[in-house]
Amino acid sequence: MNTKLDIKSILDSYLKHWKWFVLSVIVAFLLAFAYLRYTIPKYNASAKIQIIEDKGASSELSVLQDLDVFSGGKTRIEDEIEILKSRSNLTQVVKKLKLNVRYFVIGNIRDSELYGVDFPFNINFISADSIVNKSRHQFFIDLNSDTSFEYSEQEDAPFKKYDFGSKIQTNIGDIILVPNTKLLKSYKNKRLKVIVQPIPKVAAGYRQKINVSPAAEFSNIINISLTDPIQKRAIDVIDELVLTNNANAVADKKAIADRTTKFINDRITEIYSNLSSVDQTAESFKESRGIADLGSQSNVNFTQSAANEKQLQEANIQLNIANSMKDLINDKEGYDYIPTNVGLSDPGIANAAQRYNELIAQRNRLLESSNEKNPVIVKLDQQLEGLKRGMQSSLNNVTNNLDLQVNSLSKQLSQINSRIYAAPSNERALRDISRQQQTTESLYLYLLQKREESQITFASAAPKSKIVDSAYGSNQPVSPNKKIIYLLSIIIGLLIPFSVIYVIDLLDNKLHNKLDLEKIAGNVPVLVEIPKLGRKESKFVKNEDRSVLAEALRILRTNINYIQKSKKGDKNVIFVTSSVPGEGKTFVSSNLAAIYASTGKKVLLIGGDIRNPKLYNFFTEGTPTDGKTNLKPKRIVKTGLTEYLYDTSVSLNDIIVPTDVNTNKVDIIFSGKIPPNPTELLMSDRINDLFKEVSDLYDYVIVDTAPLMVVTDTLLISEHASQILYVVKAGATELKVLDFPLKLKEEGKLKGLSFVVNNVKQSNLGYGGKYGYGYGKTVKKWWKFS
Repeated sequence: MNTKLDIKSILDSYLKHWKWFVLSVIVAFLLAFAYLRYTIPKYNASAKIQIIEDKGASSELSVLQDLDVFSGGKTRIEDEIEILKSRSNLTQVVKKLKLNVRYFVIGNIRDSELYGVDFPFNINFISADSIVNKSRHQFFIDLNSDTSFEYSEQEDAPFKKYDFGSKIQTNIGDIILVPNTKLLKSYKNKRLKVIVQPIPKVAAGYRQKINVSPAAEFSNIINISLTDPIQKRAIDVIDELVLTNNANAVADKKAIADRTTKFINDRITEIYSNLSSVDQTAESFKESRGIADLGSQSNVNFTQSAANEKQLQEANIQLNIANSMKDLINDKEGYDYIPTNVGLSDPGIANAAQRYNELIAQRNRLLESSNEKNPVIVKLDQQLEGLKRGMQSSLNNVTNNLDLQVNSLSKQLSQINSRIYAAPSNERALRDISRQQQTTESLYLYLLQKREESQITFASAAPKSKIVDSAYGSNQPVSPNKKIIYLLSIIIGLLIPFSVIYVIDLLDNKLHNKLDLEKIAGNVPVLVEIPKLGRKESKFVKNEDRSVLAEALRILRTNINYIQKSKKGDKNVIFVTSSVPGEGKTFVSSNLAAIYASTGKKVLLIGGDIRNPKLYNFFTEGTPTDGKTNLKPKRIVKTGLTEYLYDTSVSLNDIIVPTDVNTNKVDIIFSGKIPPNPTELLMSDRINDLFKEVSDLYDYVIVDTAPLMVVTDTLLISEHASQILYVVKAGATELKVLDFPLKLKEEGKLKGLSFVVNNVKQSNLGYGGKYGYGYGKTVKKWWKFS
């Protein structure tokens, strides 16, 4: 419940200033309208491109991948974004679109920028581009004629007249203005401003403004967007940036391909020379060794060796047979058979041996019937001797021939075997040469193939990105956002008074109404809130007065009576005090006396502040002509409380002044002259006698005492009070000051303490002040904010 009350209190502290909130919102809304009216709108343009990854032979470096010269890899989107936004790309875009030269038409409040073909004239720079591109310059042109113009580098400086086509000397070199006759008339009698900026600075500006981001986490699609006051320029910048990036990529690929081709050509030339040298070495080696085809020749040698060896074996066999037969025939005595068909290849010997054996057989048959002297046998013997000599002669010839043949075949076999034995070393040497020859030749052929691929790559170099969506705009400004600006204006309009009120409340150390005081007072009652009065309002209550002041005083009277009924002893002496002067204790005490008197009670008002008396001035000031009050002291006295206290000859009747307060009877004892020893006077016995006597004579005795925090006078006489009204002033009394009376009460020095809150603004009035019955209602002017 307390939380709800606190929240309500906080809300009320702001809602009571609702007029300030409304005014602040209106002012903020008007400022937002002016901002939107004169702020240059900005438009957004966007595009989409797809990054095409190089694969296999499509990459310029792939021709050397097999050689492991370079390592390939997939294109990283982050790298492509950085390349796309590179300073070099944007510098080229600025140069192509001439974005470093800007044209403005001077307006009353804001300038309008021109772009594209809307220029009424073109500027030709005489200086070199390297100078102009790094220069900064600004000048103004008045177009008052079709053939001439006025020029100045300062808007408020004198203008000089020039003809179109004439040179103008500037700090960036001479320039020439060439008119655009079709558009010149549209800008007559208007002033134009031309700004030339350094290209690096313009490129850096666009590099910061342009936004490049991937469409998704693993996507090859890139979104490009740019916000600019001129939508067409934003579109042109994005399109040109994409084209420039692709052109640079193609140029890079061609440069790499061209460099690769040059490298391959150099290698081909060198390898061709090595290949010729290897071929010459192989040729020389074969010529020196007599080798045509080492494999075929080895096979032939093996065949020849086998055949020759066979022939040699056969010749040796024939020789052995021939020698054996020769020895047999030579060593044989008599006539006996000789072997035939022993394998001699000579048919004559074989025939002779066969004839010899036939004759031997015939002789042997004849000897069976005859003897050796038989003429037939003798004849046969002669024939046999002739055949024997013939076979010996033939065998001698055969053996000689076979000896020659064996020697010849042995030599041939030796030569063939030597060639066979030399083949491995020749083969190894030839294989080394062939291996070198094959390696060089394969590398030569490989580089020829790669050169063709490189030429194809050079001819077919493609851009690294594909345009998905060309740059386009929505034709609606994205900045400033009207809805957001108006919403912010409302928020700021509410926030400013809220912040001011919050800071004021945060720094505020003063109380403002009864509610603030009740949070600190604890068990000490807060009797009433007395409203703040206007300058023209009466400071005294009237008879049958129904103002808020009168009602507040009636509440005070009722609350005092209720408290006094619960006490014993003296019940009619009421002290009115405060912390410091100026908090309204005299005002409260005087009106309290008047409100009691209006009920027919006998009331005495005592000016107890003898150091700084205010009561006399309060009742006499302006009384002859004040139409709102009716104060009529019965007599003007020069004696008062101080005279009574130090002069025993002064009686009570001498100091009592009967007074009419709006037809109400109130007796007043004024303070009198300011004494030199006020503390001693208040400690005298006569003060005790005074309070005892007036308490018996009057229904209510109200004492306007001195401030507690300034002097101790009130504490000296506080024992005579049945009720002490401690007046605090809203908006003036600090909260920490209230610790003083509360501490005095805790110490028992103030009895019957209660608080009265004076000078409370109507907006801060609590409870009854806000929910009255319209007594004394006034109508506020519309400009008065509480």
